[in-house]
Amino acid sequence: MKTIERYIIRRTAYAFILTIGAMTGVVWATQALRQLDLVTSKGQTIVQFIGITMLALPFLVIIVAPFAMMIALILVLNALSGDSELIVIDASGGSRFLVLKPVLIFATAVMVLTASMSLYVAPLGLAELRTEITRVRADLVANIVKPGRFITVESGLTFHIRNRSGNGTLDGLLLHDTRDPETTFTYQADTGQIVEAGKRTLLIMQNGTIQRRPKQDGDISIVRFQSYAFDLSNLIPETGEPVFKASERTTANLMSPAVDDEYAQTNAEKLKTELHERFSQPLYCLAFSLIVFAFLGKARTTRQGRGLAVVGAIASCVLLRTTGFGVTAISGDTTALLALLYVVPLAGMAIAAISIFRDQGGSESRLASRMHLAIQERMEAFNKRRQGGVA
Repeated sequence: MKTIERYIIRRTAYAFILTIGAMTGVVWATQALRQLDLVTSKGQTIVQFIGITMLALPFLVIIVAPFAMMIALILVLNALSGDSELIVIDASGGSRFLVLKPVLIFATAVMVLTASMSLYVAPLGLAELRTEITRVRADLVANIVKPGRFITVESGLTFHIRNRSGNGTLDGLLLHDTRDPETTFTYQADTGQIVEAGKRTLLIMQNGTIQRRPKQDGDISIVRFQSYAFDLSNLIPETGEPVFKASERTTANLMSPAVDDEYAQTNAEKLKTELHERFSQPLYCLAFSLIVFAFLGKARTTRQGRGLAVVGAIASCVLLRTTGFGVTAISGDTTALLALLYVVPLAGMAIAAISIFRDQGGSESRLASRMHLAIQERMEAFNKRRQGGVA
């Protein structure tokens, strides 16, 4: 690999890492807010909340990676032009493909990363996320024990706690049990902890009292204890097996689902669409790289503005990806349209490649020139109408 190629790849990789980190963080934050009820109403800690929501990161990387690569390439190619490096390469007789080669090498690396996420890592993360959310919804502490409230677990059994600390300790515990036909029990304890012992779930109470009062006439007896175990096994909700959606299934499962899989039988089209989408998504990395290069990969003088070319590159990439999302939406129930999932990114690559090859000797590609001219004409017309309105 030549020095100039390593130089371009290194700068692009640095910009890509910073960009994908920032973009993924922002998208993750917006998605994590949708699961905020894990903390507010399900009683999970912040650490558990972050751990659960970060399982969706690989899926977010699939969506963000092509756009992060697009921004990185725009920054690098624009910097190369601003520092007159592209002009030096062109003036020294260097081919335009001397810059295109490292761009394609880097785009291929990002495509491989995206493909590995799409085909393997992201489905595993989403499946684990589904499992964790199912577990949280069946968690005794999350659904039964809520600070500051009297919770009737079942007829005759009421819980109350003052607070729940971050390590799961229950402070100011009160348990009122009237299920026994003859005796009422009231448990009070300074602290409590729910633990798993074998196949049983126990509430271990520390430093408290048990008030025993016959429902008929009789005296109340009070027993003090340092430690007491209350069996909660019969109160644990049944944890059903999670039903994995198409995006949460492995690629192998999408190709050959189990015969007795009810979801797969009723949603065969969704599984097929998801499978083809996983294979087609990485293609946008190459498409974006060619589009950006078609607009910004040619040397320009310092007097030639590159702002409109940047806008054209971004607009073209966004339009291409939006078209892909649209095809995914309309091809859900039509198998014949699944081919469009591949046609859209391949068409973007073909148009950009044709534009690059047809105008090797010009100052910029015809596609970029036409869009540059169209945007410039609209801006001039807008300025004239604005000046006329002011006058």
